[in-house]
Amino acid sequence: MYGIEGSKTAPSLRAGEEYPQALCSASLEAVFRRCADFQTRRLRVGTDVEIFVCWIDGLISSFETAEELLRPLADPRRVGAGDAEGCFAALREGAVSCPALDERRELDSLCEDLTHGRCAFVFDALGRAISFDVKGAASRAVGEPTLEKSLKGSRDSFVENLRANTALVRRHLATPRLKLAESTLGRRSHTRVAVLFLEGAARPETVGELARRLEGFEADSLVSLGTLEEALSSRPFSPFPQMLHTEKPDRLARWLLDGRVAVLVDGVPIALALPVTFAEFMKVSGEGSMNTVVASLLTALRYLALVLGMYLPALYASLASFHPEMIPTRLLLSIIEAKKDVPFSTAAELVGMLIAFALLQEAGLRLPNPVGDTVSIIGALIVGQAAVEARLVSPIAIIVVAVSGIACYTMPSQDMGAAVRLCRALLLLAGIAAGLYGVALASCLIAAHLSSIDSFGANYTAPLSGRRGGGLLKLLLLPQPGSQDRSM
Repeated sequence: MYGIEGSKTAPSLRAGEEYPQALCSASLEAVFRRCADFQTRRLRVGTDVEIFVCWIDGLISSFETAEELLRPLADPRRVGAGDAEGCFAALREGAVSCPALDERRELDSLCEDLTHGRCAFVFDALGRAISFDVKGAASRAVGEPTLEKSLKGSRDSFVENLRANTALVRRHLATPRLKLAESTLGRRSHTRVAVLFLEGAARPETVGELARRLEGFEADSLVSLGTLEEALSSRPFSPFPQMLHTEKPDRLARWLLDGRVAVLVDGVPIALALPVTFAEFMKVSGEGSMNTVVASLLTALRYLALVLGMYLPALYASLASFHPEMIPTRLLLSIIEAKKDVPFSTAAELVGMLIAFALLQEAGLRLPNPVGDTVSIIGALIVGQAAVEARLVSPIAIIVVAVSGIACYTMPSQDMGAAVRLCRALLLLAGIAAGLYGVALASCLIAAHLSSIDSFGANYTAPLSGRRGGGLLKLLLLPQPGSQDRSM
């Protein structure tokens, strides 16, 4: 039985002698000075016991705090009001009905509890405190996924609450073998991060390596997944994604069954999973609900789209500029007829059209939905048709760029789609510079780069690069949960 080692707690809140070191009400008020949402109240139980109650407004449930914590204090017999020690022991042993509590003796730990939605009872006379879990912050309700459409699978998606997300995964994997370890990252943000893995399926080496990299996370804040991905990736400057993303708990559960390790970040409705292979980015959510033959054919279609998206502009530029003898005669005559009045070369046409296509894509993404759709339609139809009629570009160049762009949109992962577009630009420049020889050289460089990527001990190009046979067949066939290829 193994767990995640080296999980870090929140970094120290003290900087030199800025804050007092003793755990008392004065220290807390000094730490949270100029915090308008830091609420306090002093309660007297009996005649000799004074309790300093503090919390951060908006992070706790006011009703639960009043009913479960404050109401029992009105009965001195329940809380042992004779002295502070007796009252502290009574609260710790169940005088109040809050299900989760912790005793704190250090200021750092208590401050971390408060910032994560707990209510604290501080006993100045004892230098100790009890923190109660009464979290009740407003959060978005669990709804349908927006990025990953599901036809037959479940329709719940992750939200911005970490505990709600772990509960969603538990509903799909109702087993005690699903292990969960939490740590706090970010010197200033103190963001909670949960690591999930299925005992017996995940490799201990993968869990240990992830713990080591999390231990080495030294950023000031963790408010987005990009910061964490850069710290966990073995090749952070590679354009190819090295972690899986999903907003669907059922898909994450499938990855956990395959032996992967998941990372959930508080405040982010997206889960990360590792290790990863290139083939996994070509699979879509809901394939497990399809017929195996249909799912495999659709996977093969996406690989065909990958080849078209990457190579079509480069091949057209190479053949038109360096190897026209390889083009069928009738097609070559058609291309010559379409280009006879165009003042620009084939290379300039393709580069210009790809830049225009990228600009239209960015405009459609950044503008509001109705305006973005309108801009895309106007740019694709009106501007493209006007450019052809004005003899600025040839129709064949627009067809090549359009087919390549549509093929790139079939990528299930947006990160992989961005990497494919970058490779398309590299291949196009190589084809413009050296024809098919340049395309072949650029392809070898891309293949060498893919082979050099190590994802937590897994081979990025598996199953094609595994020792076992049948790599191409494994690439196209839909695997069953728990049948992860160990050649990774």
